Amino acid sequence: MEKGRLIEFRLQGERRLGAIERPEGKKNWVVIDESGQSRVLTPKQITYEIEGGTYKHSDIPKFLEEVNLYLDPSSLEVAWELLVDDGTTVTPEEMALLLFSESTPPQCYAAHCLLADDKIYFKNKGDRYEPRSSAQVAEIRHQLEVERSRQQEWQNFFDRVRQALAGESVQWNERDRIRIEALERFATFGEEATHRTPALELLAALERPETPAAALALLQDLKLWSPHENLFLRRTQIPTHFSTKVLEVAQCCLKSPPPDSEPHRLDLTHLKVYTIDDASTVEIDDGLSLEYLENGDHQLWIHIADPTRWLSPGDELDLEARRRCTTVYLPTGMIPMLPEELATGPMSLNQGQICCALSFRVVLEETGQVREYSIHPSWVKPTYRLTYDDVDEMLHLGIEAESELAEIARWAKQRRDWRQSQGSIAIHMPEASIKVKDDEVTIEVLDNSISRYLVAEMMILAGEIAAHYGQQHNLPIPYRHQPEPELPSEEELLLLPPGPVQACAIRRCMPRSEMSLTPYRHASLGLATYTQVTSPIRRYTDLLTHFQIKAHLRGETLPFSADEMQHMVMSIGSAIKEATLVERQTSRYWGIEYLRRHGDRPWQALVLRWIREDDNLGSLLLEELGIEFVWRFPRPVQLGERMMLRVTYADPREDAIQFQELTGVAIADL
Repeated sequence: MEKGRLIEFRLQGERRLGAIERPEGKKNWVVIDESGQSRVLTPKQITYEIEGGTYKHSDIPKFLEEVNLYLDPSSLEVAWELLVDDGTTVTPEEMALLLFSESTPPQCYAAHCLLADDKIYFKNKGDRYEPRSSAQVAEIRHQLEVERSRQQEWQNFFDRVRQALAGESVQWNERDRIRIEALERFATFGEEATHRTPALELLAALERPETPAAALALLQDLKLWSPHENLFLRRTQIPTHFSTKVLEVAQCCLKSPPPDSEPHRLDLTHLKVYTIDDASTVEIDDGLSLEYLENGDHQLWIHIADPTRWLSPGDELDLEARRRCTTVYLPTGMIPMLPEELATGPMSLNQGQICCALSFRVVLEETGQVREYSIHPSWVKPTYRLTYDDVDEMLHLGIEAESELAEIARWAKQRRDWRQSQGSIAIHMPEASIKVKDDEVTIEVLDNSISRYLVAEMMILAGEIAAHYGQQHNLPIPYRHQPEPELPSEEELLLLPPGPVQACAIRRCMPRSEMSLTPYRHASLGLATYTQVTSPIRRYTDLLTHFQIKAHLRGETLPFSADEMQHMVMSIGSAIKEATLVERQTSRYWGIEYLRRHGDRPWQALVLRWIREDDNLGSLLLEELGIEFVWRFPRPVQLGERMMLRVTYADPREDAIQFQELTGVAIADL
């Protein structure tokens, strides 16, 4: 190539022109680009030689101005239509003649640029260009249109994101939801999230870190998630909303109640019925009565809500309850097993209303052992809707008009004493009740009041009766049992401080309770056989037991065979574990958040147990809150020792909390 020849080369992917200055060695060339900069190029770097004419680098801008006059990509379509039928290949020079009827250097270079940049009509074949087939062009056009549409859709979405971040009201469409869901998955599952590319694209476009934490922050900035979005819940399969179909079935039940499978219910509406729950409870599923018999005996009645009045095995409501398995109780509210309109309405034992129930009649020996019992589908009319505090106050005052309540409490004590004689194991640890309402966190420590153990004993009694009935009649129901624990010896326990420290040592030895179709002993309850039957609105296993017992009482075929029941028990067990874990994780989150908000307060802590004593790593109990944390104590401590702590760092998202001991504050000063 002689001096002054224009050549094209690429610089960082960009097309550039330069004028040949001189050879460099045997193969390379020195060129001067339009800015006057000298460059050494190898033959491989040269992408096109412009024939004809001699140029200086200062001529390049004017040359390019002339080239630009011919750069009309649509002109290639006309040339393609002329060449496609016979498949004629062309050089840039031949294309210049076809397009412009001339082949001047600017026209030839313009044709080269058009062909080199074309992605639709022609493909490169060495020094020539071959027209693509009509089918290929149609497919490429389609793909380009799809891509243009995608880019436009993306831009529209991105504009809405920026509007939302600016505080403007935005209406998200269905395609937006796909990208938002990708962002939600990434925030929830992190690197384990599937299809997270749209999330990463959005974060990158917004110049935010491509991390799960940044995705979480963006969702909160967009007001799509709350500042305390429950990621524990999102990581599960727990449904948080009922389908339209299920809600329609529930409304249909309310408007047109299905036929009652129990046309001959026992009328117990004459009995005084006490329902006792926390003030916040809305699903009222148990009530208590006491009846004075002519022979002087007392007859206890334990009335359990009968949701099977409103649903049947295998119907839409039953299958939905089976899918959910349990009501999930979170500090922020509950996720019900059954639609709320039914669960808190006709399924509950509401005060002053005639309600369907499954009533357990029982006469106890003075020792607390069951003398006789029977089970009846019934009608009841709850008389009092009481809280635990109400009952404690009534028992304390000894109100004569409510002597039945005092007698029920007496029998509850007899039952507890009898179970203790049978080897029951009572573990009394502070239990925190954490509630969140309008972003305010409150924590209450549930005490071991008379009212609470009264209700607990009556519910355990109903479970024992139901299990005994199932065992006696060989019914496949989900029995609960617990293996005998290997407890610390009396000598070992005496070495520990009484109270929570001893209770914690016993708790660590307790094996998990299990479910099966075979009745076995429940060690901690001290019962030879036991099942849960008192919360059919909230627990599906209780609902199953109701189905089976009621069918047997009617003399009908059981709705579920042993094989069917076994299959359900296995699947229910894993679902309940998942729900329980979410409840614990969420409560811990809000417990840490509560401490974060009260960072200046001192807290009394009890050294509860060792995890690794050599490392001074143990568990402490904040006694005022009933919450336990693991902490590496900064000094040697003893089990049962009390100390004053202050929170120095708390982050519920990280599940992290740090304490500092306050050495100048005495416990008695609080």
